[in-house]
Amino acid sequence: MSRSCELTGKAVQSGNNVSHANNKTRRKFLPNLCNVTLISDALGKSYRLRVSAAALRSVEHRGGLDAFLAKASEKELSMRARLLKRQIAKKAAEAAA
Repeated sequence: MSRSCELTGKAVQSGNNVSHANNKTRRKFLPNLCNVTLISDALGKSYRLRVSAAALRSVEHRGGLDAFLAKASEKELSMRARLLKRQIAKKAAEAAA
């Protein structure tokens, strides 16, 4: 399982630990990932996703998983999230027709 958010694509970054003597050693900055269950209103199902805490706040701010995925770009999403986005869009198109 990779250390990246399924909704925003936020992943591990690298940088330096810098000591008081200005010695530099490499380190990793890990994203704050949480395993959460998000509910899709359009599909009426719940989905377990591994998302960052910032993404979880964004989902709540935009009004739920469906609204977040409708606005999200395809390149940031994981393969599971892309499939979910297509299913939600298809269901919304059926409801509109």
